[in-house]
Amino acid sequence: MQEKTSTVANNSARFGLNIHKGKSKVLRTNATANTTPITLDGEALQEVDNFTYLGSIVDKQSGTDVDVRVRIGKARAAFLQLKNVWASADLSINTKLRIFNTTVKSVLLYGAETLRTTVAITRKIQTFINTCLRRILRIRWPDTISNKDLWQRAKQLSVEQDILQRRFRWIGHTLRKTTTSITRQALTRNPQGKRRRGRPRNTWRRDLEAEVKHIGYTWRQLERLAQDPSAWRALVGGLCPGRGQRHK
Repeated sequence: MQEKTSTVANNSARFGLNIHKGKSKVLRTNATANTTPITLDGEALQEVDNFTYLGSIVDKQSGTDVDVRVRIGKARAAFLQLKNVWASADLSINTKLRIFNTTVKSVLLYGAETLRTTVAITRKIQTFINTCLRRILRIRWPDTISNKDLWQRAKQLSVEQDILQRRFRWIGHTLRKTTTSITRQALTRNPQGKRRRGRPRNTWRRDLEAEVKHIGYTWRQLERLAQDPSAWRALVGGLCPGRGQRHK
């Protein structure tokens, strides 16, 4: 990590870019507790428990739970800013739904390709989307409608299906990269070190392996299939898991 930090600093200096040391941070982990701190130009980087990178929260617990709460908060703010749009009688429902997908849902599901899709996380996201859709469609209590009918009327996939398709679109794009690509190498990277005692936490990688097994493919088969964009789009379009098949 020290070597990579120094390389970034040196290459940045070559192009006249200055790294702000006061804003440079490193994630505090058990592995770094008793090691030499990472330095930049002779100054130790600040160790933190979490930080924001490209709009997503990164922390010791992979950041998903915190990131989802932040994402929902940002999406709620975007939705409330457009309250006049949702209440407008001059706009059709289809237009409102297109605005919702581009301005609210895109904020909510930004970076969803790397989310750990536990039941609790998908439920939180789905609950927020359902609330927004009911307001757009003007479905209020005591009117009753099932979630499935709500999604059909709004022409929406369930969050579980939406995230799954987004994930495999990204995986296909990544598998078409060269084998020397860091992004592609990260898909199969196995970090060294010891984990804490007890049952291991669910991870994005375990979710991915379970999904690949569920659709009846091996990783090697996916790598070959990804080289054909048309075949990969057909695969992604057919990813519709049953409601009882979510990974806990």
